[in-house]
Parts: sequence; structure tokens; C-alpha cells
Amino acid sequence: MPTCKINGTDVTVPSGTTVIQAASMAGYDVPHFCYHPALSVPANCRMCLVEIEKARKLEPACYTQVRDGMVVHTESDRVKAAQRAVLEFILVNHPVDCPICDQAGECKLQDYAYEYGVKHSRTKEPRQAAKKRVDFGPTIMFDQERCILCRRCVRFCEEIPATGEIGTFGRGDHTVLDTFPGIDLDNDYSMNVADICPVGALTTKDFRFKIRTWFLDEVPGVCTGCANGCNIYMGVANNKVYRYVPRRNDAVNQTWICDAGRMSYKEIEAEDRLTEVSARSGSGALEPVSLETGIRAAAERLRRVADAKGAGVIVGFASAHATNEDLFTFRKLLSGLGTDAAAVPVVTGEADALLVKAEKAANASGARALGFAEPSRVIERNRGGGADAVIVLGHDLLDPAFLGDTAELAK
Repeated sequence: MPTCKINGTDVTVPSGTTVIQAASMAGYDVPHFCYHPALSVPANCRMCLVEIEKARKLEPACYTQVRDGMVVHTESDRVKAAQRAVLEFILVNHPVDCPICDQAGECKLQDYAYEYGVKHSRTKEPRQAAKKRVDFGPTIMFDQERCILCRRCVRFCEEIPATGEIGTFGRGDHTVLDTFPGIDLDNDYSMNVADICPVGALTTKDFRFKIRTWFLDEVPGVCTGCANGCNIYMGVANNKVYRYVPRRNDAVNQTWICDAGRMSYKEIEAEDRLTEVSARSGSGALEPVSLETGIRAAAERLRRVADAKGAGVIVGFASAHATNEDLFTFRKLLSGLGTDAAAVPVVTGEADALLVKAEKAANASGARALGFAEPSRVIERNRGGGADAVIVLGHDLLDPAFLGDTAELAK
């Protein structure tokens, strides 16, 4: 456990900790572009240079490990001069089109240029031309002239999904980022490259030009697309969810989220989602009613069934998407009715070794812990004529994965 001094603050860290990590523990933000805590460390942007006493030159904080007795300065005049030089070099060919850039408001280059950079360019030569609106695949658009070659996206594709669709081509100031010939950026985690891009070079087609990010409230939440429970931020404005982005939790999803989970926000405003209470009239047609009327009608029908044939003919199907509180209340309702026929249908699908789990619901484990069984036994009971009333919480019961077994219930 080496101890170092950062800007006068003593910090004791585990062996192998880098200076940039130690500085963060001490409450100092060392500016950086290429460094990402979940990726390998290339130390190629040089924005995180710091001054270490007794060292001959400035050292990259993202790569240099803490040594016992090390004295580090992250805000000295020498460091600030280096930061200004690096930024000026990066901005030589950058279009500086912040007012029309979709990344404005959450762009690290914009932030650092304001905080550390110079106000005016010293070059008069025209900026090097590069491609705009490059279609990288089904989910991502690329603006080549905004790219600062941090290579985060390259390392992500190589190290996380291990698909390697992106690379750098050319040499010197002609180096550009692009996909390999004949290959699209098309993997189950492709939209993460837009999250980790520190500038506006990579944007998702789904969120592109929808709304300015400073209008969004980033509300912490959990993705319900599968049983992994990836931590997310929901971008909310005007009582509407505009996007999901990953929220760091190293024990669950690091800083990633799969594309399917990211796009599941659209289910919140799906056209077929129930938005009103309905009850069948005497003619059998569904008609909208008030919540109180709907609850009263359901209670009366359940009472008639229980009085006529006993509570054993009532069965309940929970939702693996429901919270533990809702599941507990539903279980209490079924127990109050006197039935033990309680099950939870769970839709399953493809899984991978990274984040995606086979169960396509967030809380099947919670439902099972509260006593909801596998649905096959209850479905067979219904098929054999042992159920006269079915209470369904959620929608998975009528999913195509179960439709063959629950066609009678659907009728």
C-alpha cells in the first residue's frame, strides 16, 4: 500500500494503482481523453501529463503507477502549459462546431478547451478536410473531422465484444479512424462507442439530434431488458424518456449496456401499452371505466367465482418485470383469496458471456423468492379445467414464448 502526495494531499492506495486513479481518490480530476477505466491504457493523447518530483520530464498519469513517497503535482504551471499545448495541437484540424454538434454539453474537448485551453487559434492554414456523416452501421454515425484519435472505440471493439470492426488508417496527420473495408460496426454492444467517445465524432442514430443534453435530467435506474440488472441513467425531459445510457457499476455492468437493453426505453411509450382501465360490458365488449369501477368489477367477479366453486379455481400469474413490493402485494392478494396456484412466466432468449442473460425480465428471482412457481404446473391445471378465474400481473403470459401453452387463457 504505497503512499504518495498529490497536490499536497497524502493518499495511500493499493499497489498497482495509477496516478490518475490516485488523484481521483484524492478529489482531483486529471484531464484525459484516451484513458478509460475499463479499457487498456495506451497513453497516446498526453492530456493527462503530470509533474512528478525528481522525474526528468512530465509523465502520463494514466500509465504511471504510484510509488511510495512519490510527490505529484497536477496543477503546476508546467503541467498547465503542457495541457494548453496538447489542446492546441488537437484543435489544429478540429472544426470547433460546438453550436451544431450533437455532443455539445457533454463533450470533454469542449470542457477542457474552456478550462485549460487558449481562446484563439494561432494557425491561418485551412483545416484538413475529412469525411462527414459516415454510416458506420445500423446504429452509429461517424463525423471524421471531429475525431481526435483517442482510439477508445478501437480498444472497446477489440477488448469488450472482441469484434474489432474499427481501426486507424494512414500515418502522421493523415491518420484517420474508420471501419475495416467491407465491415460494418454491427455487434450487440456497438452503441457504447458513442458513450465513450469524448467528442462528437461518434453518435447513435437513435438519439442523434433529438434533444440538447442540457435539457435532460439524468435519472438513475436499472435496465429491465434481462436479468442482469445493468445500471443506467434515463435521460428524461418533458415527462418523456429520450434515452438510456450506462451508469458505472463495476460489480454488475462496468460501464456498458447492450444495444437491446439500451433501446428498451421505447417500450415505455409503446403504442400497445395499456393506458386506461377497461371492463367488459354485458355485451362482452371492452369499455373504458374508472379505476375504482374496474377494481370493484374485478372484485365482484372473483367473489362470485370463489362463492360458487371455492378459491381453488382461482390462479394467479405474476410478472417477472414487477418490483418486489408489487410482487409481495400480489402474493398477499392471492393468499387472501385462499389460492395457492401462483406462478411466474419468464420469457427466455439468447445470452452471452458479457452482460446479456437468458431470462428477458429483471426480477424473476424476486418472484420465485416470494413463492411464485414455474408456470407449467398452473397452466396444466387450467388446461385440465381446474381454473375458472385467472389474475395476470404483466404481459409475459401472452408472449409468443408461452402462447402455445396459454392459448386457452388468451381466449
